[in-house]
Amino acid sequence: MKIKTVIFDLDGTLLDTLQDLTDAVNYALAQFKLPQRDIDEVRQFVGNGIRRLMIRAVPDGERNPDFEAVLATFRGYYDAHCNDKTKPYEGIMELIDALLAQGMNLAVVSNKVESAVQTLNKRYFPRIAVAVGDREGQLRKPAPDSVLRAMEAYHTKRAETLYVGDSEVDVETAKNAGIQCVSVLWGFRDKERLLESGANLFIEKPSELLEFIKNEAI
Repeated sequence: MKIKTVIFDLDGTLLDTLQDLTDAVNYALAQFKLPQRDIDEVRQFVGNGIRRLMIRAVPDGERNPDFEAVLATFRGYYDAHCNDKTKPYEGIMELIDALLAQGMNLAVVSNKVESAVQTLNKRYFPRIAVAVGDREGQLRKPAPDSVLRAMEAYHTKRAETLYVGDSEVDVETAKNAGIQCVSVLWGFRDKERLLESGANLFIEKPSELLEFIKNEAI
């Protein structure tokens, strides 16, 4: 069945947010005289939402008596500085334009809080009509809830939907939603880790997604 809807993860797939996340993590840690984290550590920490990121970044995680205060500090700083260095990956804007020109339904699904997802989507991808994030009463990825919401918005079937992400969380999310997943190799995880998670379809640059979709339609 022809692909009609493409659902994208946000961080590490459409947007390179890693430096802004690292800066926010280290700002919050510094306020409580906690050890700093380098960008490669933060790369491995992301993917399951902000709270999980900080559980991994703060020594002793939630057991640290300052954890909630560190988390609140991170949130405040990141809200104010989430666009300092964030940018779309090379080739992403051209990919979005090409998919829309083909009549594709496009959506963004992220574990970021929904207001932030919609703000970033409006700023960088205003032509993408559906942007879904974390909200009360909805399970985060890898639960399929957010992906299913995006599919419902377009009334598309599983066989007509493709999920595109950069992490093992995305692979599991697609599996739980019963849809096909393409893993990108320019994001926050390397191919070895993705293979370990069960990924089996890979692209190295955004333009390759167009060829994949074309072949799926044959």
